[in-house]
Amino acid sequence: MSESVAISAIICTHNRDRYLGAAIDSLLAQDFTDYEVIVVDNASSDRTKEVTEARLPHPKLQYIYEPVTGLSVARNAGAKAAKGEILAYLDDDAVASKGWLSAIAAGFAQKENLAIAGGKVTLLWPDGHSRPPWLSEGLSGNLGAFDLGDTIVAITTPNLTPRGLNYAIRRTFLDDIGGFDVNLGRVGTNLLSNEELQMTELALAKGWEVAYLPDALVAHNVTPDRLERSWFLRRGWWQGVSECYREQLAGRAGVAQFGRAGERILRGLYKSLKYVHDPALRFDNFVYAYGQLGYLKTAIQGMISPPTFKT
Repeated sequence: MSESVAISAIICTHNRDRYLGAAIDSLLAQDFTDYEVIVVDNASSDRTKEVTEARLPHPKLQYIYEPVTGLSVARNAGAKAAKGEILAYLDDDAVASKGWLSAIAAGFAQKENLAIAGGKVTLLWPDGHSRPPWLSEGLSGNLGAFDLGDTIVAITTPNLTPRGLNYAIRRTFLDDIGGFDVNLGRVGTNLLSNEELQMTELALAKGWEVAYLPDALVAHNVTPDRLERSWFLRRGWWQGVSECYREQLAGRAGVAQFGRAGERILRGLYKSLKYVHDPALRFDNFVYAYGQLGYLKTAIQGMISPPTFKT
C-alpha cells in the first residue's frame, strides 16, 4: 500500500463480533480503489480480534487496539493511524453499499470547503421482526435511520447533522478543532451522544460546509434489544444528558437550563396526551419528555458540582 491514500475507512468497535465481519467485508468490497480499512478494537472482550485477523491477509486492512474505552477516543485513535485526508467512519453493526466510498470521495472532491458529510441510512430488522407499531419515523432516527431525499443537501443546522454510523470528515478540519471531543460519545454501554451534532456546530461556526450525500448509502442492523420500549426510554434519557453536557462544554449552562427543561417536559407530556390514540406519536413524545428528566438531573448536578471535562 502507498504511503498515503485518498480515504481511510475506519470501524471503531466494542464487543460487536456478531456484526463486525459483515461491516469489514462491505468495506473490502468497495468499487473505490484508493483507500485503506482500519479496525479500531476499543477494549473488546469478545472475538473482535479473531474476526479481524481472519481477514488480515487483505492488503488494505489493518487492526489496532485502543485500551481506553470511548467512541470518541477510538475515533481519534483511528484518525491518528490513518493515512487518508478523508476519514470515513462506519459503525461496527452497519453494512456499506458498494459505492459508499466513491460517493464520499466525489462529494469531498466537488467542495474543497466541505468538512463533514454523511449519507442515507436504511434499517435492517432482525429475522422475524419488522417496525413495531409504536415506533414513529422520528424515533427511528435513534436507530440510525437518516433520509433527507435523493439529492445532495447542504446542512445548515446542527439538528440535521449526518448520523455517526455513516460519517466522513476532512482531516484538516478535524486537526483544526483538536479531534473528537472525548467528553461526548459513547463509553462502554452508556448511550452518551451528540458528538456529531457538536462537530457540525463547530464546522458551521468556522465557515466550513456540511453535506448530506444520498448515494453514500449504508444499512444499519437493528439489534433485538433495540426493539424494546425500555431501550428507547434509556436512549432518550442519555440524549437529555448529552444535550446538557454539550451546553456545558459550550459555556451555555446555568439557571436558564431549568426553564428549558420544564418547558420541554410539559410540551412532551401534552403532546403525548394529545396523540393518545396514535401509539407511535404518543410514545415518541413521552420519550422526549422522559429524556428531559435526564437533562434536568444533569443540569442540577452541574449547578451543585460543576463538571470537570477532559481536555
